[in-house]
Amino acid sequence: MAQRISIKVNGESHKFAVEPWETLIEVLRDRLRFMKTKEGCSVGECCSCAVILGKKAVNSCLVLAIDCDGKEVLTAEGLAEDAEYHPFGDSLIEEGSLRLSFDPPGSKPQHEAFTFCHVCPGRCAIKATIEDGKVVDFVPDKESGLPNEQCPVKKGRLSVPDVLNHPDRLTHPLKRVGARGEGKWERISWDEALDTIAGKLLAYKEKFGPQSVAFGLGEPKGLEFAFAERLASAFGTPNVVTPGWCCGVPSGMASALTYGWNCVPDEEHSPKLVVAWAINNNLTSGGTRRESFEKALAQGAKVIVVDPRKIDMAGMADLWVRLRPSSDGALAMGLLKVIVEEKLYDEQFVKDWCVGFDQLAAELETFTLKDVEALTWVPEQTVREFARLYATIKPASIQWGNALDTAAVAFPSGKAIAILRAISGNLNIPGGDVFLTPAPYMRPGQFFLLSKFARNKDKALGKNFKLAIRSAFVPPHSVLDSVLNKEPYEVKAALFLMTNPLISYPDSKRTYEALMEIEFSVISEIFMTPTAALCDIVLPAAWGMEHEELGYWPGWYEEIRAYPKLVNPPGEAWADTKWMNELAKRLGLGEYFWEDDEEALDEMVKASGLNYQDMKRKRVLHAKREYKKNEYRTPSGKIEIYSEIAKEFGYSPMPYWREVAAIPVVTDEYPLLMTNAKEAVYMLTGYKQVASLRMMKPEPTVEMHPDTTRKLGLNDGEMVSIETAKGKIVQRLVVNDHLDPRIVVTSFGWWFPEGSGKLFDWDKSNINMLTGSEPPFDPGIGTSDLRGIPCRVVSVAGTGAGVRESARRLAATGAV
Repeated sequence: MAQRISIKVNGESHKFAVEPWETLIEVLRDRLRFMKTKEGCSVGECCSCAVILGKKAVNSCLVLAIDCDGKEVLTAEGLAEDAEYHPFGDSLIEEGSLRLSFDPPGSKPQHEAFTFCHVCPGRCAIKATIEDGKVVDFVPDKESGLPNEQCPVKKGRLSVPDVLNHPDRLTHPLKRVGARGEGKWERISWDEALDTIAGKLLAYKEKFGPQSVAFGLGEPKGLEFAFAERLASAFGTPNVVTPGWCCGVPSGMASALTYGWNCVPDEEHSPKLVVAWAINNNLTSGGTRRESFEKALAQGAKVIVVDPRKIDMAGMADLWVRLRPSSDGALAMGLLKVIVEEKLYDEQFVKDWCVGFDQLAAELETFTLKDVEALTWVPEQTVREFARLYATIKPASIQWGNALDTAAVAFPSGKAIAILRAISGNLNIPGGDVFLTPAPYMRPGQFFLLSKFARNKDKALGKNFKLAIRSAFVPPHSVLDSVLNKEPYEVKAALFLMTNPLISYPDSKRTYEALMEIEFSVISEIFMTPTAALCDIVLPAAWGMEHEELGYWPGWYEEIRAYPKLVNPPGEAWADTKWMNELAKRLGLGEYFWEDDEEALDEMVKASGLNYQDMKRKRVLHAKREYKKNEYRTPSGKIEIYSEIAKEFGYSPMPYWREVAAIPVVTDEYPLLMTNAKEAVYMLTGYKQVASLRMMKPEPTVEMHPDTTRKLGLNDGEMVSIETAKGKIVQRLVVNDHLDPRIVVTSFGWWFPEGSGKLFDWDKSNINMLTGSEPPFDPGIGTSDLRGIPCRVVSVAGTGAGVRESARRLAATGAV
């Protein structure tokens, strides 16, 4: 749909309608006839199209016209004919738009290409340097005007070239020939691999039904996640495990069942108050992207950080709220109590546009702020200060992170925070938390073929988790129960991609038992991992930049990006979309797929009027921020503080104190509470092979307060054993005097590619050896408690520095 924009070019104002996919160079040349702006390579390499946008040099072939609304542009025509000097040239040189390269004799030629990093959900715009068919450098694309440097620790920037060129990459399909986990493999062809997989799946489907096959998926990178969901739908299985049970869905659905939408921080207009709740904008991307956060700070925004750890953002915050792990919902209810009792909410808005406020007000009378303090460990006065700041500074934005989704009370906690946004008047206003109109591309649910092949809810594992089933996934513990207990039936086969369940699923001991027990398993991977080592067939995956791709994740940004192929994959590695497309044909499902998997890229962006080749030139299609006041996609058409639909999914209609207060408690045997935090260096369980990352963090660490370590006779730097009712692991102790003495902060996702033990020492330091797959669960989604788990910590005698020294030795040789 065309959108009117106003743009000033060389001092003259112009107004006209542009399509969402039109670039600035098209407007300048085709509409305004500024022909000195040349169209050369169309991918931002030759810089023939360089102009000044605002005060910054950009390649106009890479900038969408709609993103120039209200801005000034200077082209070559805008220069005085007799001018000897103009800052235009300096701007181009400073921004790197003039690229002069002189290769010394004997050097290999290099060229630059533009794409996006896909290591974490930040999806930074990237400039890659390619030499001799390999990516040799990987730096932020500062010319693009897109988010480009969210990762100050270089999580992606250091790892991508190393991963692409790593000697341990999987390069050919492998078939297990020894005992499961023994590590004996036979190289096979793709035809044999796919024929074997198809034969097994069809046999299981005929004898036991399609539900006897499960899929296990990790965080989406490109279209592989959507392809796998589509394949599962067409095959007929409802049993797809995704990260949704502990990432995005609890909080996202809490918003959706309150407003009818998910919401995100407004990055067009800066808030005057940023609440960073369970998120670190400097390391992850769940809230405002880093550049937008820094812009808000520069404009004087106040900051409140809610986190058990004094993260770097807490050091610059106006208020750091150090709460007990998993007590977020109780804190949110305390804030609501202050705001309602002190009448700091938008009374007219609540009267006109909120359903259930009276019931909420009555519930807030059932507890005191002393109760909140006792449960959350946050002083009563801090709760009051927090509530008053949030309710009185406008606009304000609450940016929440993944940690909120990792507790059995995640949904009511998320709903309490969603209500805070609404009644404070910070919803869908400039600088607040806003609803987005998606960019024009095929919605993932449509791509999944859910309307054509409705998932069989009666056959779904964990069918009592109704909101999970509606969201096209089942929680992992339901699959473990099926494989190990044969209840309600037995899953016979599993296909895994982008995931390492032995490390990432809760209750790793039961996950190991299930992976050993299951009859047939397949995984697509870039490296051999503990999970891959237990599978029957291992497929070598092409990684990002090794194939043409589109990325729509993270879904909360409602945008889509093109990832052009820059280099060839190693050996016979295939894109996940390619092998699934070929597998679908062998399963008799070819009519629902494509002759070639890259045809799906055209299909995905067809609604925009583009094809994939056009998208590579545009790079990204953005969502719109339209600030649609009082447009709520709920049954009542209003904000539903009290939701009847929530009841249909097994929840209470609104958050109750007794529910958010139902969090784990310590015992004499396990007197501390264990939590974990996002790694600054690694993305989840991955990239432990990368030497540059292992040098930054060679081993897992556990943080504790010095008072606690003194009482326990523990010393900073020694290896300690962290123990829960489920098991024990070892990590290296780091003293942190900012922590509450009652908590323990562990490192998530650890295994050791260099390890000499069985399956890369998968059980040595993996915190999911300490978590459970038993109730309590979130009633609608199946989320279990991954934070605030009762534990104890004891010394491990005679451990020395074995893990650390092993990592250093292998990193030095390049084997890691």
